Amino acid sequence: MNALLSISTPADLSALAFFLCAWLAFEAVVDHSPWRHNCLSGLMAQRRREWMLTLAERDLRMIDTAIVAGLQQGSAYFGSATILAIGGCLALLGSTDAVLQIYRDLPFTPEVPRGIFELKVFGLTTICVYGFFKFGWAYRLFNYCSILIGGVRHTQDAPAEERRAAALRAGEMNIIASRHFTAGMRAIFFSLAYLGWFLGPQALVASTVFVVFVLARRQYFSHARRILIDEPR
Repeated sequence: MNALLSISTPADLSALAFFLCAWLAFEAVVDHSPWRHNCLSGLMAQRRREWMLTLAERDLRMIDTAIVAGLQQGSAYFGSATILAIGGCLALLGSTDAVLQIYRDLPFTPEVPRGIFELKVFGLTTICVYGFFKFGWAYRLFNYCSILIGGVRHTQDAPAEERRAAALRAGEMNIIASRHFTAGMRAIFFSLAYLGWFLGPQALVASTVFVVFVLARRQYFSHARRILIDEPR
């Protein structure tokens, strides 16, 4: 910690603290506050439960298994993307001298100490690792969801209450998987905001505000959310 303070300026530390607080505050509002039920993710969670209840009433479930497979593929795709991003960050650490020379040639950026630059790259790598773990766990949970779907018995083989309980169990697993997938996507968005720090603390604050604004708009004021709350005509 003393080494971190010795190579960081107060502006850098303040901007980094603002970035972390904004990320945690946004996650707290969307995932853990009473407002979580009114955001796009919360409304979609209810639609996932409705999907599983519909699934319980039909015997042919090829469409449902195809949907779960698509969700898994999305998790696998972004998980692979974060692996590539981690490799890029490690390669960037190996090219520190060349990057610092580019900083010196840019007229609108101050000279960056080597320790600060390596600290920024390490932080970016940490965000990508966090995203990878979220996507990897989401992939696994979608796999569990497909198994639970397979356990929902056919209409002629089980009472309605038993089918409903099994379907809701699969639905809750699907919702948990989607939350981890969304957390991974959020890590990608905030990693883009984090890139602003390479231009300076003011740029980090500005990029963080922009990303929070975009994500908040999508969760609470987007056309996609209006589709879920408006009655069909």
